[in-house]
Amino acid sequence: MKILITGGLGFIGSNLSDYLLEQGHAVIAVGRATTQNRISSNRYQYISADTTLPGDWQQALGDVDGVVNLAGKSIFKRWSKSDKQAIYNSRILTTRNVVQALPAGQAVTLCSASGAGYYGNRGNALLKEDEKPGDDFLASVSVDWEAEALKATAKGIRVAVMRFGVVLGKGGGALSKMIPAFKFFMGGPIGSGTQWFPWMHLTDLMAAILFIFENPQISGPLNFCAPNAVTNRELAKTLGDVLGRPAVMPAPAFIIRKVLGEFGNVLLDGQHTIPDRLSSHGFQFRYPDIKSAIQAVVS
Repeated sequence: MKILITGGLGFIGSNLSDYLLEQGHAVIAVGRATTQNRISSNRYQYISADTTLPGDWQQALGDVDGVVNLAGKSIFKRWSKSDKQAIYNSRILTTRNVVQALPAGQAVTLCSASGAGYYGNRGNALLKEDEKPGDDFLASVSVDWEAEALKATAKGIRVAVMRFGVVLGKGGGALSKMIPAFKFFMGGPIGSGTQWFPWMHLTDLMAAILFIFENPQISGPLNFCAPNAVTNRELAKTLGDVLGRPAVMPAPAFIIRKVLGEFGNVLLDGQHTIPDRLSSHGFQFRYPDIKSAIQAVVS
């Protein structure tokens, strides 16, 4: 297959490029950097473009078997009004441009990112894909993001919406920020630690994307998370155990909110998502539990 990836130089996109090339596929990566010098393969092409704007990059969408739409400004910072607009635009405008450029009537599959934040803060409720969305900022972004992707179905394109939990993997993601704190004996739960933490190992995420491409009966929203969710406190304890460090330095909720503002609520809230639709289609997780996933990253 020939697969185009927006956000192709990000943590997920760059690793996914390697993975798909190893599986024998051709990759077109689109990113904002002027050049890339990490991958050298005759089955790999890099296009530098701002995907929030229409442009020549869209021509590449006319001859692909699949698209993985990952582009989006990072949410991991204190949000100003302009930051929130950039978070929204980077996702909605990119997706709109992808869908507009995809040819109608061709056998193309679009795997478009979304987030577990779609559900908002739902406490201990068990969340399958048919649950209603939340009403906070990230939920509203996710609702509009998914709606733009699903417009491609009017062209006869198969669309899968990937509601990502927190992605755990080597060289980036959440653990790259957490591990140094634990190594210096400063790790611990965030707030009460009782909030649910939806997560997925990068290896399983990449395998799940290829699984969707290879199984034409799969479409619609899918929770991209491991089957065994944990609370934030359980995550901290497991990370401490694997690293041989205590997890006794909690970050109080009032400090998180003071430092990070509205984004702090994202860390203090949670979603108890389960991969109901991936599991029902027979996807097998290599890392179904948090300890094995953290051990794989730390090793």
